[in-house]
Amino acid sequence: MNRLTTAIRHVPKQFRSNSLVFVRSVANTAAATKKLPLAGLKVLDMSRVLAGPYCTQILGDLGAEIIKIEHPVRGDDTRAWGPPYAAYQDGREGPGESAYYLSVNRNKRSLALSFAHPEGISILHRLIQDCDVLVENYLPNSLTKYNLDYATVSRLNPRLIYASITGYGQTGPYSNRPGFDVMVEAEFGLAHLTGSRDGPPVKVGVAVTDLTTGLYACNSIMAALLARGITGEGQHLDVCLSDCQVATLANMGSSVLISGEKDSGRWGTAHPSVVPYQSFKTVDGDIFVGGANDRLFGILCDRLGKPEWKTDPRFTSNNERVRNRTELENMIETETGRQTTKEWQSRFEGSGLPFAVVNDIQGTMNHEHVRARGMVQTIDHPSCGPIKVISPPVKYSKADPSIRRPPPLLGEHTHEVLREFVGLDEARILELKEKGVVA
Repeated sequence: MNRLTTAIRHVPKQFRSNSLVFVRSVANTAAATKKLPLAGLKVLDMSRVLAGPYCTQILGDLGAEIIKIEHPVRGDDTRAWGPPYAAYQDGREGPGESAYYLSVNRNKRSLALSFAHPEGISILHRLIQDCDVLVENYLPNSLTKYNLDYATVSRLNPRLIYASITGYGQTGPYSNRPGFDVMVEAEFGLAHLTGSRDGPPVKVGVAVTDLTTGLYACNSIMAALLARGITGEGQHLDVCLSDCQVATLANMGSSVLISGEKDSGRWGTAHPSVVPYQSFKTVDGDIFVGGANDRLFGILCDRLGKPEWKTDPRFTSNNERVRNRTELENMIETETGRQTTKEWQSRFEGSGLPFAVVNDIQGTMNHEHVRARGMVQTIDHPSCGPIKVISPPVKYSKADPSIRRPPPLLGEHTHEVLREFVGLDEARILELKEKGVVA
């Protein structure tokens, strides 16, 4: 507290009162924030599917109170995206809760509400007045007719951080297109770079553009909250899959911008400018090796039982290995194909050579390192019983992101949210249910 108060003295006078409010807020939640850095933060989650829910789940893991708004009949689209499902154990009808939905909706309360009803909009307006963050992923301007657009709600709550997650952003020629991960992967370079050398373009095995967009959204929300602590003002965040996909082209995008030439295409697991750096077939699987410099290539040669390759003029430098990559890669795979993956693991272990077994997803979840890092845990679901979930990934020295609520059933918290956050009594809630405003 002393450090924060001292820091305020360096804030310009015109912003100092807002900063003092921020400091008092920090003081009021000091005990909670010791383990949950975002305790006390209220987030209205009006997003569906993956990018938005992934963003808000991260905020929830860090302690924020997340109120998830869902359609009162069908809920989040991903509730129907199965199999697989975690089967109901309490006699409830239906196949269960979809694994897709369960993956990105923990630490949230579900309010099943239709904002096609004016009374539903009124409830949302009351929630917005007391929220710090709103996350939505509707097409640009589509919430305007419900008076849920940023221009309207920012008048209700000028401190609100309003994050809009879309396929192509709030402006530009594609802004009104619906955007799905695979479409953006295709249009903005990722699918072109993914797949085998002579094969067709391939989408990444997970919806990576959705996930990176969710991460960018979360990061921008954090930055906006820090800015609000100084200025007292909220803001609108325009986060889209297309921008985030272009940004995550990273070195590949930079190479084209600097050279002015076309990229070198797909390389499968190989690297366009480092050889050998890829996976190779074994008797029973695949193993990835990274002979990324002359020293590491030498270790690989020794462990393959081919020390003479180190002095072969075709392979003595990375430039030569790249030039003769097809021949070298075939020679290496001839050797790796003579033994099992486990045998190669034993031979490479402790050598200093970077290597990795190519695991499937079940192998990953059962991996000794994944388990040792606590990346899989079991939680109790109110209708499905114990379920295994992936843990929050970052370890803090003075905080403890945690799973405090299982992913909610549709409308599981409608009553308590309307009572606690909106102040409605039981009779009014039942009236709204009868009208179909909430469920």
